[in-house]
Amino acid sequence: MYYFCGMESNRQKKIASVLQGDLVDVLQSAASSGRLGVIISVTKVNVTVDLSIAKVYLSVFPTDKREELIVGIKSNASKIKHELAQRTRHQLRRMPELQFFVDDSLEYIDQIERSLKGLDDPLNNPDLLDKRKKK
Repeated sequence: MYYFCGMESNRQKKIASVLQGDLVDVLQSAASSGRLGVIISVTKVNVTVDLSIAKVYLSVFPTDKREELIVGIKSNASKIKHELAQRTRHQLRRMPELQFFVDDSLEYIDQIERSLKGLDDPLNNPDLLDKRKKK
């Protein structure tokens, strides 16, 4: 069982910071070499107490390519881990297993801002509401 505790140790924070910085470089260079025309941000990295797993949260723009890109990143996780291990070999003894997740918090914030400005008003545009099926 792996534990992500609420209070991270300084070691966990340091490893997460190192991984986040290097992951940005690795993922953005892979995206630009693939000519995908996307921007990938590593919004957060959480490392387990035993330092064996790193949960990586990614934000992708434009969002319509997000799912396809996350699938590609997950399928290449071992290559990404190897590249990170090369970059951090003087800082980390062991590279944690990488788990990638979508961070859609920026999209969520944008939706809230649009609603507050009255841009997405369901009273004026009922199509914005989810179509609910009656059971």
